Amino acid sequence: MPPTRALRRCIPGALVLTVSLTFAQSVHREIVVGDDREPAPRFHAKTLEGEQFTNDSVKGKVVLLQFWTTWCPYCKSEESLVNNLTAEFSGKGLVVIAVDVAESKKVVQQYLRDHPRKCHIVLTGDTNLAAMYAANRYPIYVVLDRDGKIVDTQHGAGGERALRRSLARVGLESGAEKKDSD
Repeated sequence: MPPTRALRRCIPGALVLTVSLTFAQSVHREIVVGDDREPAPRFHAKTLEGEQFTNDSVKGKVVLLQFWTTWCPYCKSEESLVNNLTAEFSGKGLVVIAVDVAESKKVVQQYLRDHPRKCHIVLTGDTNLAAMYAANRYPIYVVLDRDGKIVDTQHGAGGERALRRSLARVGLESGAEKKDSD
């Protein structure tokens, strides 16, 4: 058999092997990252109401950071989801901090009159979070565990399932989700 024909027969097998190894490495990396979580950078945040948040003040709580803007259609489409998660899990130790990026207080307050939020609203000028997480497209979600370590980062609107999966990684699940995972 000519060498080129033999090579052509080996290529599909090599591709399957490569894909399998790549998948195995990504699964392993996920497990290692999950076991060796990186601490969140030191932050400060002041809400529109004047409430202050820092790494120390949220110790023992799960934190969901949402980076958003009033003009972002994806952010707007997930507002009710974030409001529902805030209401559902705030009694279980969830703190949701929504950082509006690069808009004026007047614009945000006007927007909130028509689109009330249940979470804590922070402006870029009142926090160092947007710079720390390079928030330049929206929405971005970051979940911090009760020890202040980064559990998950999601760029873009992933919907309810993705956010619930991130929160489940730190033990925040509704009764229905727990039944499904058992």
